[in-house]
Amino acid sequence: MRFFKTGLFVAGLALATGANANDNPMVGGAAMFADKNIVENAVNSADHTTLVAAVQAAGLVEVLQGEGPFTVFAPTNAAFEALPAGTVENLLKPENKDQLTKILTCHVVGLNAMAADVVKMVEDGGGMHTVSTVGGCDFTAMVEDGMVKIKDGQGNVATVTIADVKQSNGVIHVIDTVLLPAM
Repeated sequence: MRFFKTGLFVAGLALATGANANDNPMVGGAAMFADKNIVENAVNSADHTTLVAAVQAAGLVEVLQGEGPFTVFAPTNAAFEALPAGTVENLLKPENKDQLTKILTCHVVGLNAMAADVVKMVEDGGGMHTVSTVGGCDFTAMVEDGMVKIKDGQGNVATVTIADVKQSNGVIHVIDTVLLPAM
């Protein structure tokens, strides 16, 4: 979890305020620039090499370089490694491109939802909020133990570990679990 020097901590998410409001947290050991798009920043994160390879294999690079706005819940390499053995390798095969595309687009919401927006949606929903993704998945956002979490269609729960990574075409929230659509 990232804390900003002049930040405010709300429901497990660091919210930038004051002089550092335009600063982005480091992700995967790399600076993230608000004037670059999602793909331009993601390729520099050592923690997202599997995600970048998957986006390339699915042919989604141009989409995620598009105007947006997009909110991307970006699973780390460790999140992909936690999947059953052989899953990632199987998904990266050309014959599984449709399935890979479905999984990846289920990590993308067609709006710019900063941390405060997500927390407000959860509060307004009485503790939960249904998130509809561009991939046609419906997930549930919630706050547990002060952390924003996303429950996928199979009951897996991802925690937002780094929030509000501003992009020129949206925002990235780093998560610790790959979100999967309902079967």
